[in-house]
Amino acid sequence: MITSSISLLDFLLETREHTETICKHLQIEDYVVQPIEDVSPPKWHLGHTTWFFEDFILKKYKLNYQVYDNHFAYVFNSYYESMGARVVRTDRGNLSRPTVDQVYSYRKHVTNALKELLEENPSEEVESLIEIGIHHEKQHQELLLTDIKYILGNNPLLPTYSVDFNEFKLNPKPAEWLSVEEGIHSIGYKGSGFCYDNELGLHKVYLNSFQISSRLVTNAEYLEFIEDSGYKQTLLWHSEGWSWVTENNITAPLYWHKQVDGWEYYGLNGLQKLNLEAPVTHISYFEAYAYAQWRGLRLPTEFEWEVAQSQFDWGERWEWTESAYLPYPNYTKAPGALGEYNGKFMVSQKTLRGGSVATSNNHTRSTYRNFFHPQLRWQFTGLRLAR
Repeated sequence: MITSSISLLDFLLETREHTETICKHLQIEDYVVQPIEDVSPPKWHLGHTTWFFEDFILKKYKLNYQVYDNHFAYVFNSYYESMGARVVRTDRGNLSRPTVDQVYSYRKHVTNALKELLEENPSEEVESLIEIGIHHEKQHQELLLTDIKYILGNNPLLPTYSVDFNEFKLNPKPAEWLSVEEGIHSIGYKGSGFCYDNELGLHKVYLNSFQISSRLVTNAEYLEFIEDSGYKQTLLWHSEGWSWVTENNITAPLYWHKQVDGWEYYGLNGLQKLNLEAPVTHISYFEAYAYAQWRGLRLPTEFEWEVAQSQFDWGERWEWTESAYLPYPNYTKAPGALGEYNGKFMVSQKTLRGGSVATSNNHTRSTYRNFFHPQLRWQFTGLRLAR
C-alpha cells in the first residue's frame, strides 16, 4: 500500500498520462477497430479504465460528484455483472459514439475529480481502492499495446505502430540447467505492498527436485520444431490442442509470415526479418506444451517457476506454466463487485508467470499470477523449459 497521498496522487497521474501516451501513435481510425472478440478497441480501453474509477470510487466517496454521462456505465462496463447492464463484448467495435474526443474529455473529468478526492485526505479504504484502480489501468495499458498490435497486424498494410518500440532485449547466452533441490517451499505474496487477491494465501508446497532453463526458448529453437513438422505430429498435442491446430490451420506462431527467402515477423516496429536469437512469442499454451513434448521436456509448474525465479532473468515474455489457474488455500474473494475481479475466472485457464515487454512499470512481481485460456496467443507469451 502506498502510504502517502502525495505519492499515490503522483502514481495515479503518471498512470493516467501513460495510457494516453500509448495512444499517441494512433490515427483516429484506429481507435474503434475490433477484429476479434478478445481484442477491444483502444477507445474502449480509455473509457473502461475511467469508468472503473468513476463507478467504484467517485460515485460512492466523492461528495457532490457529478457523473460525466449516465450512459457511459452501460458502454464501458466490462464483465461486472453486479454493476448493471453493459454492451456485449463483441459489440465494442460498433461504438462509433461516444467520440474519441468525448472519451478524452471523460478521462479529464474523472482524473480531476480523483485528484480533488486525494487532496481531501481520504480514508485508507479510498486510497486502497484508488491503488487497485491504478493497477487495473496498468493491466489495460498492456492490453492496449497487444490489442493495438493485433489491430495493426491484421491490417493488410501491416502499418508500423512505432519504429522505436523494441520488443526484444536480446541475451544470446547459451541456456543452462538450473537446479532446485526437493523440499518444502513457501508460495504466495509475502510483502506489505500492493498485490492482487489471487496472490494471497501464503502456503507451503512440496516440490520434487527439478531443473529449469536459464532462458526462454528462442525463435531459432522453435523454428526447428516447425521444420520437423511439429504442427503435423498429432502425438505431440493435447486432444483439444490438436483440434485447435487443425480447425484453425495453425502452422506457426502468431505474426510469423513465411516468405520466399525465409520468415518475417510483424512487431510493433513493423514487419522485420525474423530475429532468430529473440525469444519466441505469441504462442498458445497448446503450442508451448507441444514444443516441450517434441524436446522430450516439459513446462514448469507455477510453483516451480516461483521458487526458481531468483536464479534467472524474467519479464520479457509471459511464461506459460503447467498449472491450472486455481485459488490458493483459504482464498476469499473481495466483497461486492470487486470480488468479480479474479475469482470468477478460476476455471478452464492456465497460469502464466513473469511479465512482458508490454507490461507497465511497477506492476509485476515474482508472485504475480496472469491467466488465459490455453488457445489464446495475442499477448506476449513464451515458454521456459523444465525437466
